Amino acid sequence: MTPNASIHTGGVSLRTATAEDAEPITSVFLASRAEAMPYLPRVHSDEDTLAWITHVVLPGTTVWVAEEEDTGNLLGFASLDGTELDHLYLRPDVRRRGIGSLLLEKAREASPVELNLHVFQRNTAARAFYERYGFSVVDFNDGSRNEEREPDVTYRWTAQG
Repeated sequence: MTPNASIHTGGVSLRTATAEDAEPITSVFLASRAEAMPYLPRVHSDEDTLAWITHVVLPGTTVWVAEEEDTGNLLGFASLDGTELDHLYLRPDVRRRGIGSLLLEKAREASPVELNLHVFQRNTAARAFYERYGFSVVDFNDGSRNEEREPDVTYRWTAQG
């Protein structure tokens, strides 16, 4: 499959993100974090978050978006930097529909040998999701490596299991 090819399944389409996706990606990022992790401090304004998505995430990583086929509405996104799954976020109202699984499958396709990621320790739903897909805990951290200063955990998945 070519890097810009789309995947269509179950009314959801995956495609490589473009610069025009910055605002909807930012909206998903902010809404998802507010809903799933209300305990996180807001360390950046919405405007700064949009600038970061626009000038750092989109040009510096491989980003895929999941869209509703009939409306084109952005449902979620994943960002991969080498073997590091930097972000996988969904709109809060579309969770548990297989969209996160599609995005994770796309990331595994792009990094078929190994994937690593960080999750906040208190984000038990995300931890359970990754563990269901064969990710194993590699390291626990006290939060000193993230801006939120929230304890996190590193996970790794390898093709060998």
